[in-house]
Amino acid sequence: MRLVFGLVLIAGLGLAGFAVHLAQKQFGAYQNALRHEREKAVQVVPTQQIYVANRKLNHGHVLTREDVRLAPWPTEILPKGIFDAKTPLFAEGAEPRVVMQAMDRFDAVLASRVSEPGGDAGLTSRLDKGQRAFAIKVDVATGVSGFLRPGDRVDIYWTGRMPGGDPNLPRGDVTRLIQTGVRLIAIDQASVISSSSPTIARTVTVAVSPQQVAGLAQAQSTGRLSLSLMAADDETVADVIEMDQRELLGLVAQEQQVEKAAPEVCSTRVRRGSDVVEIPIPCTN
Repeated sequence: MRLVFGLVLIAGLGLAGFAVHLAQKQFGAYQNALRHEREKAVQVVPTQQIYVANRKLNHGHVLTREDVRLAPWPTEILPKGIFDAKTPLFAEGAEPRVVMQAMDRFDAVLASRVSEPGGDAGLTSRLDKGQRAFAIKVDVATGVSGFLRPGDRVDIYWTGRMPGGDPNLPRGDVTRLIQTGVRLIAIDQASVISSSSPTIARTVTVAVSPQQVAGLAQAQSTGRLSLSLMAADDETVADVIEMDQRELLGLVAQEQQVEKAAPEVCSTRVRRGSDVVEIPIPCTN
């Protein structure tokens, strides 16, 4: 009985192994057929190697070689403005390009989606991490007669009247240096001005921290802001500067001298014969 059971078990294992072998053979044949069909499809549809995005690229991102790679693209539906081996995306010695239009992963990198070498994508590409853009109203006097250009650095002065009646505070209008070495990133609506002729601007945009934005907004709403252009290679940091009308005119506040009251002296008159004598006595009040 045990012999019969053993023979049946061996036969069953043999049939199972044979079935597994047939299944693997059939699956392998299917994979080979599928691979052949894919190779035929690639041979039938001609492709061209073009640059595509390796990951999602946002507007204003500076393009690097790690952001893109070459990938096959059907030549029949090849978009206009592609970059390939004949039209390189990164020219030797050229400045990097900037993403002008956001791209998802595997999107084709086109000339309409990136800037020219050394171009920018507006103010966002000119701001460092943690900086904000803030606009300041200027005119021909406060804007250095139109000689400001994006990339210049300026000192910002506030002119206004001190609040309250504290005698220790300056009187009249006060001018104070509130920010120094602030970088300009735009003049009116232009972030690049190539003309050498002066342009009278109505607003200038500066790159500052959020804390400086709050200070400049408060200063602009309570007084008048004026800009002072710095030299291109000037790295000095200005000290605290403040000027009021008294200092401007050289007037020195005179200290009021308080007269000391003389001590009170009490006296009484006493007649001594024909003379009247005044004798001091302690004051009772």
